[in-house]
Amino acid sequence: MTTKNGAIHLPVAGLPEPVSARHANGDDEQALTLLWRLFRHHMSTWTGELPAADGTYRSEWLHQARSEPDWNAWLLTAGQHPIGLALTRAMNDPVHVLNSFFLLTPARGRGLGHAFAHTVVAQSPGRWSVAFQDANPAAARFWPRLAATCDPAWSLEHRPVPGRPNCPPDTWVTFTVGPYRADDTDNVVHNATHHSNSPQGSN
Repeated sequence: MTTKNGAIHLPVAGLPEPVSARHANGDDEQALTLLWRLFRHHMSTWTGELPAADGTYRSEWLHQARSEPDWNAWLLTAGQHPIGLALTRAMNDPVHVLNSFFLLTPARGRGLGHAFAHTVVAQSPGRWSVAFQDANPAAARFWPRLAATCDPAWSLEHRPVPGRPNCPPDTWVTFTVGPYRADDTDNVVHNATHHSNSPQGSN
């Protein structure tokens, strides 16, 4: 169900209600910034990234999502609690990219990650790509499963990391998504609850 403010309610139990996904607005700056720090800290498990001298992590993607016309920032909330974010880019290109994706630990393991990701991509039907690291086992299970749910003809390939020749290649899944339908998200949640591993971010 979509509300007047554009939020999409997701059928997930066990968290404060309503559980909603929506485009971030100017009032969400602090929530996005804090979620972003948690996301980059978590991703450092695989990237080895250290914070800057002031304790912050690189945030140019977040700034682009808040200012560039072909980027979008999404916020996931449970009641008044911000519990996840998603950044998308290349929204004016033939293939959109789900650039960053993160849920807080208490929100994982109940199908919400699949519901949130499916909601984000289905709002812009067409071709989508997502990158992850094979060393991240939860992401390596999650993203192919989501791609297969959206598109039986999904594909997977390894690509070098631009400007980082010594890093392992990123794994990319690419798939086609149809227009958003609430029934589809309900089915995604139902199916995902039988595979309760939520992603630990995308890159």
